[in-house]
Amino acid sequence: MIIKERGEGMLEYISIGSGSSGNCHCVGYKNTRILVDAGLSGKKITDNLKNIDIDINNIKAIFITHEHSDHIKGAGILSRKYDIPIFANVKTWCAMKDKLGDIKDSNMKVFENDKTYALDDLIIRPFSTSHDSADSVGYNFYDKDKKEKLSIATDIGCITENLKKHLFKSKLVVLESNYDPNMLMMGSYPYALKKRVMSEVGHLSNEEAAKFCVELVNQGTKSILLAHLSKENNFPELAYETSKGILMQNNIIVGQDVKLDVLMRDEASDIYRL
Repeated sequence: MIIKERGEGMLEYISIGSGSSGNCHCVGYKNTRILVDAGLSGKKITDNLKNIDIDINNIKAIFITHEHSDHIKGAGILSRKYDIPIFANVKTWCAMKDKLGDIKDSNMKVFENDKTYALDDLIIRPFSTSHDSADSVGYNFYDKDKKEKLSIATDIGCITENLKKHLFKSKLVVLESNYDPNMLMMGSYPYALKKRVMSEVGHLSNEEAAKFCVELVNQGTKSILLAHLSKENNFPELAYETSKGILMQNNIIVGQDVKLDVLMRDEASDIYRL
């Protein structure tokens, strides 16, 4: 069950902001809170955290999915100002190090994909995803007893077997629903960029996300948060209605069988606990 109030001993998810111009997520369990990506300005992240009564000084780490600017924009300044370690795999570090500015050696942390790590109370597993970056990842998060799983997967050009393996059985999934194909094709993007967005190393369309939502629900997911919407090629209402419609076609009722929400671009979400 997902509730929107604070409690002890429950996995917690909050979007600090999600969209094509910037992404930042907050995940916590007991006394451990971390950020996944820091693609908004440092001030925007700290302000949005403050608005939901979270002190940036209590953030234990920043885990990076990949090196694109909408995922790392504020990471360097937050690390320097608040002495926060940044975690990423080797290829992502090589691709983003010069973009972050000076980071203390002690705050440059490296993980390997598809391995499980513990950070205080929180269990974290990065897994490989399909995107046109050095070595992009999504994340699974567990409570320390591994009773519940929360997962984040954005910037995914296609649904791979590895993605399914890691997202199935998640109680809550943050899933990309980036673009509407008609809006993309009629929009102002150069043709090469349109092809890149639609490719298997680009982004997930509303319909692709919606069809995968059906699989997720059938594999035990109770809440799906649609994320990383394109500002130019999507609307929150369109992403929501596309997933809701395809779920209904498969006899899955939103609000009864699954909770479905869309994460906003510039503001923090509700607090989801499971």
